[in-house]
Amino acid sequence: MDNLSHVKRRTKIIATIGPACADETTLKAMVEAGMDVARLNLSHGTLEEQIERLGWLRRIADAVGRPVGVMADLPGPKVRLGSFDGPVELDVDDELLLEPGKGPSTGERFTVGYDSLLTDIHKGDRLAVGDGSIVLEVVDHTGDALKARVLFGGTVQGRPGLHIPSDRLKLTTPTPEDLRLLDAMVEADVDMVALSFVRSAHDVRRVGLEPAPRGPLVVAKIETRAAIENLDGIITESGAVMVARGDLGTELSLQDLPHLQKSIIARCISLGRPAITATQMLESMISAPAPTRAEASDVANAVFDGTSAVMLSAETAIGRDPAHVVATMASIATRADQEFNYEGWGRQLRRDHLNERQGADLKVTDVMTLATWQAAKEIDAKAIICISRSGFTVRAIARFRPQAPILGFSPEERTMRQLTMSWGATPLKIDRIDDNVVTVHTVLERAKAEGHIRTGDIVAVLGGSSGTVAATDTLRMVRCP
Repeated sequence: MDNLSHVKRRTKIIATIGPACADETTLKAMVEAGMDVARLNLSHGTLEEQIERLGWLRRIADAVGRPVGVMADLPGPKVRLGSFDGPVELDVDDELLLEPGKGPSTGERFTVGYDSLLTDIHKGDRLAVGDGSIVLEVVDHTGDALKARVLFGGTVQGRPGLHIPSDRLKLTTPTPEDLRLLDAMVEADVDMVALSFVRSAHDVRRVGLEPAPRGPLVVAKIETRAAIENLDGIITESGAVMVARGDLGTELSLQDLPHLQKSIIARCISLGRPAITATQMLESMISAPAPTRAEASDVANAVFDGTSAVMLSAETAIGRDPAHVVATMASIATRADQEFNYEGWGRQLRRDHLNERQGADLKVTDVMTLATWQAAKEIDAKAIICISRSGFTVRAIARFRPQAPILGFSPEERTMRQLTMSWGATPLKIDRIDDNVVTVHTVLERAKAEGHIRTGDIVAVLGGSSGTVAATDTLRMVRCP
């Protein structure tokens, strides 16, 4: 697509903050390399450390002059092993003991932070460690511990998770600890909250946050078999969805995972929610200076699947060069964006999904965003300008993956930061939403002043007929003065 070679990257990048980038200099380098959203993994470190990092990110965003979203990832009912004192190598057929507790782990005895371990897990069960590359089989019950044999070995270190099938877990989502952490992060003004091990729409409702942007955008992590079975309800209750391929790949067969990734992303986008693809995207770059060819293809294929954002985990949290990893991801995603099937995606969305929506406001929004996509394409609009207090209009038009850049104007600071996760959106600030004529003039002048459009360009301006309307119901095709 030669006519798109000049286009900025559309697919957003989320990077996890950890010991390797726990300083303002490195974080600034990551932002400048292309990090759109920073992920604070609350499973690691202290709450005070994470809140301090949030403050650093706010200062860096002000310094570079663009919004950076911050997502707090709640631990959820994830079972973790006690901490290892250095790396431990596990070989096939090694035997070890699993016992409930919170003390340190060794190569011969793993402590497991799950009180019901001995009653919920049985002989013959298979348990995955960490990202799932290490697999144990329970071979005996000794009374106060489980004896396990290593089926697939590898190196274990830190405080990794132990995957127990979600239908066995007696823990609920969100946990009391999640809610405690959530209160603190809301008080610190975080932009997004990722909810782990979601199994139903009820789990999302139990978070109890105010709707975005008054509250953080809730990101439901799809990593259980139950979540696949209840997918539509979960998407409808959430602000965004993450395809968490690590735990999902242990719950379901690996051969099904690529197809699930495609279908989850497509369903999520069709319902107007950003979709994140996560886990092991550039895993080799934890220690290597370049990704494998397979990893580069994985990132590109996630872009072709329509994902809104791709996520880095250990690659930036503990990797050798976090800013370089972000820059590498940005380069791969930018190139893939140029080859994305923009026309085919919009046609498929129109054919397969737009007749499903219920409610007058949603139907109005569907009609208006469809008209905007078609009109912008036919007239070769240089931009689609969205005026939105909540970000709803931006996410609604982004479903179509238009070729024209999306400029999202909002008077809400949190909305701007939440839009850093939305495909193709450039968040821009306006002081307020006035009547339509005044606001259109304001956004055109601002977009022109910042170099997004030029005098004479034809642009589409999309929004509600008032600042409080519940639907996207107004479209104007205008020439920039």
